[in-house]
Amino acid sequence: MSLLEIITKASANPSPVTSQSNYPIILHPDPIFLNLKPQNEDSNATSFVKRLDGWKISETDSEIIELVQKFFKKLNRKLKNPNKFDKDEFIAMLNSFLEQNRLKVGISVGVNPSDEGYTHKLIEKLGFLMGREVVGLVLEACMVLELWELLETLIVNGLVEHSCSSKLVYNLIEKRRLDLVCLCLKHVSDLQTADILCILKYFLSPPKDAYSSMVSVRKEWESQALLAIEKTTDRSLNGKILSLAKEASVLLMIAHDEFSVSELCLHYLLASSNLDEVILSSCISKLYGSEMMSLIRYLGKWLKKYERFPQAGPCPKASSTLGLQACEWVPTLEDIVKCLGLVLDEHFSSLVLHPEFHEELSSVVGVVNSLALEARLSCSMANVIENLRSEVKG
Repeated sequence: MSLLEIITKASANPSPVTSQSNYPIILHPDPIFLNLKPQNEDSNATSFVKRLDGWKISETDSEIIELVQKFFKKLNRKLKNPNKFDKDEFIAMLNSFLEQNRLKVGISVGVNPSDEGYTHKLIEKLGFLMGREVVGLVLEACMVLELWELLETLIVNGLVEHSCSSKLVYNLIEKRRLDLVCLCLKHVSDLQTADILCILKYFLSPPKDAYSSMVSVRKEWESQALLAIEKTTDRSLNGKILSLAKEASVLLMIAHDEFSVSELCLHYLLASSNLDEVILSSCISKLYGSEMMSLIRYLGKWLKKYERFPQAGPCPKASSTLGLQACEWVPTLEDIVKCLGLVLDEHFSSLVLHPEFHEELSSVVGVVNSLALEARLSCSMANVIENLRSEVKG
């Protein structure tokens, strides 16, 4: 069997994690490479391949690997009988494991063990030593025991990897935790097409019992919009920063007003780095009926907003300069137009044949024509300005 066939077979039939790898953490390379020496000093100097001796991982890495493997086995055993496994026992296990790792590497947490946020701080500082398999089990434990704040910490600190993201997204949707699904879009980099489709369908047609978890999403957008308004009246800001604050306030205002909570969640999806044209096209092609109507209405709202407020545009610097992180998650006009184009490409026949779509599409067409006319005028003005610049330089 060729290497390609082995890789293809493994990817087609992924097996669940039931055992720990021999090297579950990223090894520190410096002490390893420093100890490597040629196996035979008298070997041919012109040879491209030289055998080396002295491969040995550091004592600290060996001790951490042993801790990781023991914790994996213990937690795996506990999760096989979750009815006899409670939150306090799990937190105590996790704290003990991370504390032992902390002592091995000499990292200071800066929080007293009796403080409420101690476990979260340990994860923030030492989560990178947990290893992929242990993180997968910890995520599972958080789901089973419904430790949502701890799960949020794992997601925000970038500890959710490709191997466990699909299961996490599916379980969060099953548990109706829409707020944490949004966090996955913001912090998990390798979401699969199937995950994105699942999220898209969920946002377009959320079940009624999911709305309780959406409150925090709306509050986040509201707080960011209010903060942007406060920045515009801050006299301590200089001209450029104040101008940036005004641009951001307009952008966040149009992103918040008149959108439902589930539509606010859609902002994260359309602005996500996980989404490219191929993935989006594939997802849109699998939408039906009410889902398509919801998406068209959502895109129509955005087009009307950008028509009403032509000054609104991307403000990437507002996130780092003013603390307005929501500016990174506002879909651009380009994002909206691209998505609408894919909707028409994938569902043209259905949109023409089903009259319930006609009214929404007619409204969208009017806005698109208006924006297209404005774009043509802007291009003409840009050409005139460029020609004048050329003449001045000449």
